[in-house]
Amino acid sequence: MSEAASRPVPTLRGEEAAYYAAAAEGRLAIQRCPACARAIFYPRTLCPHCRDGTPEWVAAGGHGTIYSFSVLHRPGGPGFEADVPYAVALIDLEEGVRVMANIVNVAAERLEIGMRVRVAFEDRGEGFVVPQFEPAEVGP
Repeated sequence: MSEAASRPVPTLRGEEAAYYAAAAEGRLAIQRCPACARAIFYPRTLCPHCRDGTPEWVAAGGHGTIYSFSVLHRPGGPGFEADVPYAVALIDLEEGVRVMANIVNVAAERLEIGMRVRVAFEDRGEGFVVPQFEPAEVGP
């Protein structure tokens, strides 16, 4: 079993199932409210801006900027022991929402607020994929 496949997977409550289904297909998805046209993240059943009950799923470009980050020197849970130190960041996507994700494929000491990042998908096994982010200049 790969190291990523031994990490835990989120418990899905329902509204975020479409988010992870898109990730399994290699796409980053967010919601947009058809009533007020504002972007929404974390997945919800109601728009937090206007309370409309019909948020729609749309494709996100997967590019953003690190707003803030924290470097963990102790594992945040079982399955992350081999990863320390690792970074968890708040990322402002170009679509106007802020997401939280791990930053991968870069040494923690190279991270900085304002760094441009792009989505990278981590396969946790059994069809479950988690969106992570990496520096925008990494790889093709």
